[in-house]
Amino acid sequence: MRALRIAATVELVTLAALLVNLATVHTGAVTALGGPLHGTAYLAVIALTWATTPAHTAPGTRPRAVVPGVGGLLVLRRLRGGRPPAPPVS
Repeated sequence: MRALRIAATVELVTLAALLVNLATVHTGAVTALGGPLHGTAYLAVIALTWATTPAHTAPGTRPRAVVPGVGGLLVLRRLRGGRPPAPPVS
């Protein structure tokens, strides 16, 4: 869980840095470093979510990991029990 928390934080911070860089000065060094770091964190979030959460945990936990930028935070919130799952539609 700690590794997932770290990867989710890195994913969000690097995305924010890339977007700020894009909107302001667009420095190539920030893009060259931040892009691969963000991509690695994104893949780490997906891999850690699928490796550490059982399929029966809560419906929709694993698919939340693939949401770019905030997927890791959504997974962590779901695992903590932040919001109860919606009742099934009949």
